[in-house]
Amino acid sequence: MASIGKIARRTFLIGSAAIVGGVAFGAYYVSRPAPNPLKPGEGEAALNPFVLIDQKGVTLFAPRAEMGQGVKTTWAALIAEELDVELEDVRVLHGPAARAYYNSAFMADALPNRGYDVSDFQHSIGEVLGVLGRTLNMQGTGGSTSMKDGFTRMRQAGATARETLKQAAANHLDIPREQLKTAKGMVQAPDGTTLSYSELALEAAKLNPVEADLRPRSEWRLLGKTQPRVDMVEKATGTAEFGIDVRQPGMKFASVRMNPRLGAGMNGFDATEAQSMPGVEKIVDMGDGVAVVANNTWLAMQAVEAIEVDWQEAPYPPETDQVFARIAEAFDDEANSTMRDDGDVDQLPEGAVELTAEYQLPYLAHATMEPMNATALFEGDKLTLWCGNQMPTIHQWKCAAEAGLESEQVEVHTTYLGGGFGRRVELDFSILATRLAKEMPGVPVQLTWSREEDMRHDFYRPGAIGRMRGAVKDGAAVLLDGKVAAASPVAQVMDRIAGLPAGGPDKVHVEGFFNPPYAIPNFRMSGHLSDISIPVGFWRSVGNSFNGFFVESFIDEMAHKAGTDPMEFRLALARQEWAPAAGVLEAVKEMSNWTGQTPDGVGRGVAMCYSFGTPVAQVIEVFDDDGNIRLNKAWIACDMGLALDPETVKAQMSGGMVYGLSAALFGEITFANGEVEQGNFPDYDALRMSTMPHTEVRVLETQKHMGGAGEPGTPPAAPALANAIFDLTGRRARRLPLMHDFNIWT
Repeated sequence: MASIGKIARRTFLIGSAAIVGGVAFGAYYVSRPAPNPLKPGEGEAALNPFVLIDQKGVTLFAPRAEMGQGVKTTWAALIAEELDVELEDVRVLHGPAARAYYNSAFMADALPNRGYDVSDFQHSIGEVLGVLGRTLNMQGTGGSTSMKDGFTRMRQAGATARETLKQAAANHLDIPREQLKTAKGMVQAPDGTTLSYSELALEAAKLNPVEADLRPRSEWRLLGKTQPRVDMVEKATGTAEFGIDVRQPGMKFASVRMNPRLGAGMNGFDATEAQSMPGVEKIVDMGDGVAVVANNTWLAMQAVEAIEVDWQEAPYPPETDQVFARIAEAFDDEANSTMRDDGDVDQLPEGAVELTAEYQLPYLAHATMEPMNATALFEGDKLTLWCGNQMPTIHQWKCAAEAGLESEQVEVHTTYLGGGFGRRVELDFSILATRLAKEMPGVPVQLTWSREEDMRHDFYRPGAIGRMRGAVKDGAAVLLDGKVAAASPVAQVMDRIAGLPAGGPDKVHVEGFFNPPYAIPNFRMSGHLSDISIPVGFWRSVGNSFNGFFVESFIDEMAHKAGTDPMEFRLALARQEWAPAAGVLEAVKEMSNWTGQTPDGVGRGVAMCYSFGTPVAQVIEVFDDDGNIRLNKAWIACDMGLALDPETVKAQMSGGMVYGLSAALFGEITFANGEVEQGNFPDYDALRMSTMPHTEVRVLETQKHMGGAGEPGTPPAAPALANAIFDLTGRRARRLPLMHDFNIWT
């Protein structure tokens, strides 16, 4: 990973992504296999990076971060399907930080297309580009890519291991491999002789891997069916190890307090009171903040709060209204991108009726249930790191740089994540833990942020402004012209990780803005980047989270202006553009018994967003509860193309919707005197069990390519809710959170 800064400087651009050129490596460098990171001990055999067998049985490595989305189970099922083992008979672990575990789907999503219009040829280009994830050592979980990444690779790993074990059995029994069968971790001979995988493992490891064809869907035992979660028992019994649960001999505990004016430094501090507290062992100057090392976490948090610090001023406007005034200034600059420009939006079609609207959405925190934490042990020539993270190889690389080591000298243990949502793509918590560990060589130090420190030092979903202009004629949309202004997470993340500028049009900035699957003849969407220096990052569904609200709120306004039912208005546009988009709308129409009419005291809204390869439609129903607006029911339909575990998909769609509804109702990060005002969940509320709508989810499988599941449930939630509130009250919501303009039942 240490070479990424060098090789990434020789790039060519594909859309918004900087892709390393083949000329920088040569064909061999790009295509050569990654070494197997598994180092088997005595009596163990690692048949490939994903399968290890010993006398106790089979261990499967599913090296995508498990943060509640079920990836550990489904990745294991992909391997077990072809390996012919049962999930309950295997141990499933997260792999080490290693090139072999690269994500092959990251690069494909950067291609300059709308996503739903990808041809077979373009899809194959995306798959070919996936190998660059190995070249760049991009092991990571994010972008709803895990199943797209693992679907073929993991089945191939299982099939190759199976056939290699069969070859070992064939050699042992002196019969052709084609006469052997496998089932439940055993190789079976025609005469009834059976050999366990454990018996054959050491011999199989000596053989060259035997390639095999993958089984057709008609022969699947596990895939396409809901499987019991492999992490269910340990999570239910409290034995699952999250980052915050790590314990090592002789461990010390720490907490940190960084400048609340984000990105600014520190003039000095007085730690006299903190040093006098019994159990406080060390005060550490962290550069732009301070840390306390103590004999327990609570004491460390109390002590660090007792330190008097002279903070420097914020490098951005200190008040929220000033921040958004700066964002609005981006509209005066040349657009960074105009990735859709169909027809002629400058000329109003004859007889059309024009309308305009401006929307504003706030900065948002990730608000993971488990606050940021990491445990580090520095031993001079070695660093060991334990933490929940979404990018193990990048954490390995950056922590190595912090410790003055090479990447190979850093060992990363990825634990369960108590929520990620993009926050644990970032590196700050592990780098700070490494910085502390350097101050205490030979001592494991667990750094845990207080909830307030976590909330006030996030890499936020950027605040955004959308300016929309449209026109309707004869009950249909004939023109849509939009502009969005916000800071760029891509630009900031590239700078934080590699110190490089982002090149080309920023596709992530306008995702969900330029590519809604609607057939509107005159259709232009432009993105304007604000250079405001508030730290931003990848928040669940990223650009779609605000662009979905802009587009689907305005589509609703257009429907009402046209005098057309909002569902039928969307269906007419989607049917002409992409059948799966129309399909999910038709599904929620049927599920909710949508008639276009609601009784007094009840409101319904619909929204449909395409993101991460998956169209998702939602209908939200609200009702008037003695003057308060209360959520009642929700219907969700998605088209996955292929649902490897249908109930997991349903859970992700429901969870994504809840995340989006919580933000729409209550979520905001505001600034006063340069500091974030929100510090804990009383200031940053979420849906509760008592406010959760009754939810029904339908999973369709009609589109040609597999879509993602973790993020696409979030973008339609806010506009569907806002549109339902309009149906109930007659008032449009053009800013979030809704709690400021409506009486929300809590």
